Amino acid sequence: SHFLDAMWGKLASEILMQNWETALDDLQKLKDIIDSNPFGSALQNLQQRTWLIHWSLFVFFNHPKGRDLIIDMFIYQPLYLNAIQTTCSHILRYLTTAVITNKSRRRTVMKDLVKVIQQESYKYKDPITEFVECLYVNFDFDGAQQKLRECEEVLVNDFFLVACLDDFIENARLLIFETFCRIHECISINMLAEKLNMTEEDAERWIVNLIRNARLDAKIDSKLGHVVMGAQAVSPYQQVIEKTKGLAFRSQMLAMNIEKKLGIKTGDLPQWGQE
Repeated sequence: SHFLDAMWGKLASEILMQNWETALDDLQKLKDIIDSNPFGSALQNLQQRTWLIHWSLFVFFNHPKGRDLIIDMFIYQPLYLNAIQTTCSHILRYLTTAVITNKSRRRTVMKDLVKVIQQESYKYKDPITEFVECLYVNFDFDGAQQKLRECEEVLVNDFFLVACLDDFIENARLLIFETFCRIHECISINMLAEKLNMTEEDAERWIVNLIRNARLDAKIDSKLGHVVMGAQAVSPYQQVIEKTKGLAFRSQMLAMNIEKKLGIKTGDLPQWGQE
């Protein structure tokens, strides 16, 4: 329709003018129109969602709340996750970067991201998704450090991600050592110092900051030169949020499967999972 064409044009104009707040509003309006299923076929629906996913990168990597919004749309809205898996799995690069650099949410989101990366690994991989696989699937810390070096080259040459370079590298290093600390009860400060190319004193100071930033339960034994890890408890509040999101996602998938089996159609695609 002409109205839809005009909405696409307005979104493009706001992006060119770098009016990110207005562009976000236009993006949401376009999403609402597309999700209302005004098209004649499932293929057109998928095409429009695919376009929206790509155009949204301009907004999500410039708007202050973008790294939260991209997670909500690309992981927790099944229609859009399905579009990514069907037509544009390369978008996982941007989703993964957003999760890694999102300090407030990455702990609860990472498990869901890893599942998606594993599901799509047969047809799409890049150093950024492989970094996550090395760290959270294989627990290969040397491999993760190697991939991190490759990630740097990818980010430098990516239009959307180049501005995230320093933030990504800092957070990725934190994730490596945070994960390392979680699977070792006792860690030699000297060993970490060698890996970090630091003096023991500097390494001890760095580890103190790491523990504080990662909110890990740990103590440093300066006499023995060890970091002794404690049990890491996840807050009940965070557990409830994570389980509720997982339950909602599984319920939506179940509803879709039931509708398929019964042959129920709402337009051409079932309209579920919209937030």
